[in-house]
Amino acid sequence: MFKYFKKEDFACSETGENEISEDFVHRLDELREACGFPFYITSGFRSKSHSVELKKAQPGTHARGIAADIAVQGGMQRRLVVEKALEMGFSGVGVAKGFVHVDVRDTTPVLWCY
Repeated sequence: MFKYFKKEDFACSETGENEISEDFVHRLDELREACGFPFYITSGFRSKSHSVELKKAQPGTHARGIAADIAVQGGMQRRLVVEKALEMGFSGVGVAKGFVHVDVRDTTPVLWCY
């Protein structure tokens, strides 16, 4: 079904639920291909009852099944994921020291740092 991922890679870490969008995972496959190094997903789908989602006014893109956090090692991987994600039309990109968040929100595109 997917080139680089299994659906299980995206299961909620607290509940095991998994409503990740298949279209989104196909886009991640393309991003992984463009970057040329393996992706480890640190957070994929999150249940609305996930502790992180409960702190929000309304559930975010992870709870909609259209977001993932990709582990990165060092600045070169971080930069490559960000550049390629933006080139490929991911509309939400968040940059942290150890991961890059990507999503396909349907609102105004955003880029942020943690």
